[in-house]
Amino acid sequence: MISIPAHTANDGTKIPAVGLGTWPMDDAQAEEAVSQALGIGYRLIDTATNYRNETGTGRGVARAGVPREELVVTTKLPGRHHGYDETLASFEESRSRLGLSYVDLYLIHWPLPRVDKYVDSWKAMIKLRDDGLVRSIGVSNFTADHLTRLEAETGVLPSVNQIELHPYFPQDELRAFHADKGVITESWSPLGRGSSLLGDPALGKIAETHGVTPGQIVLRWHTQLGAVPIPKSADARRQRENLDLFGFELTPAEMAAVRDRPRRRLGGDPTTHEEF
Repeated sequence: MISIPAHTANDGTKIPAVGLGTWPMDDAQAEEAVSQALGIGYRLIDTATNYRNETGTGRGVARAGVPREELVVTTKLPGRHHGYDETLASFEESRSRLGLSYVDLYLIHWPLPRVDKYVDSWKAMIKLRDDGLVRSIGVSNFTADHLTRLEAETGVLPSVNQIELHPYFPQDELRAFHADKGVITESWSPLGRGSSLLGDPALGKIAETHGVTPGQIVLRWHTQLGAVPIPKSADARRQRENLDLFGFELTPAEMAAVRDRPRRRLGGDPTTHEEF
């Protein structure tokens, strides 16, 4: 089984350096993928209410038989449930679908600044943490301004901010802000979904040098940045490859070559994107 290093968040939580994403799997696919991944050595699993696979994810966790205390199971609050009471109710629905007595990491999926209820949701998440129902609380797709407001109004910073991060969009300024605040950066779409990234000849040459795949090069780039990639895969061979990132190291020149490409988002802008 592959051993994975971990990061320590600002609340003392340990987060494995790479995890398994489950979007857009259905329940049956998630059950198989999660159970298989846990057997390979994954300990960080990422789902969300809006992925509609929490039930399958929970079944995969139960099937794998890994000691619960070794796992970091993550789910996310959907936009339609922003608000203090709504967040508490939504969490209970997620916990029930997952079949867990507690959730390790609970995130606000998008800030929805026009709706302007993310601070209320954050206050509810603080209560969930204080009540022992959630071990660590964080956010997804938040900007530095959003994070600053949470801290200013509640005194509590997220432990994690899960953001779009890949070689087309390396998020230098936000990662630096996170590092200053002790917030762990998690990378969604780490392999640049829907792009031609993995077919790039420059990546192919670097991969050949290290005897690995282009995907492993990109994921290793994330880990050397200090970010936590959460690639999705249901294939056992690919899951192993995506986890096997710690037996080689990219040089500074290789790190620069991975990100040497035009900047562009592949997903929504958190200042305007709305997902309910």
